[in-house]
Parts: sequence; C-alpha cells; structure tokens
Amino acid sequence: MEYTATDATFEEETGTGTVLIDFWATWCGPCRMQAPILEQLSDELDEDQLKIVKMDVDENPATAQSFGIMSIPTLMFKKDGQVVKQIAGVHTKAQIQEILQEIA
Repeated sequence: MEYTATDATFEEETGTGTVLIDFWATWCGPCRMQAPILEQLSDELDEDQLKIVKMDVDENPATAQSFGIMSIPTLMFKKDGQVVKQIAGVHTKAQIQEILQEIA
C-alpha cells in the first residue's frame, strides 16, 4: 500500500520504520515511469519492511525545499525518522532492493 503525504503530514507519515519517499509531480515523465515500480514493491513488501509514501512537489513545495530536492523523481529513504539515503532519477526494482539491503 502506498501513502500520500503533505507538508502538514510528512513527519507523521515518515517518522518511524523504514520509509521510501517518492518526490514526484503529475507532469513528470520519469516520475510516471517510476510509479509502477514502486507500486510493485509496495505489493511485494509488508509495510513493516518498507512503507512507501508519495509526495507531490507541486502541491507540497515546503518539504521538498527543506530537503533540497532539485530534480524529480527523487527517492528518499528514512529509517526511524532519519534520512539515510537520497537518489534522483528513475531506479529499477533491483536497484531499490539493493539500497534497502544496504540500509537494513
């Protein structure tokens, strides 16, 4: 299951466990390419393994600015509320799984 965060709910949605935040926008072609990969991961992994949160940067610019997000899609990984990794561009399921193993 994927969640949607706003500037107001970001800390609450991403404060505990291992969380992947997808910073994206509706007009972004690469973001649309990344979306089905994240949906597939979401279907395969339990939420206690990985929570996936989507954040529309056009609707919620404050959070993206606070983390210095300059390009989208950007995937940010948080573990227990702390940012542990941030990557820009489209990534395959295998690449994301490697990162999850790295930060586990």
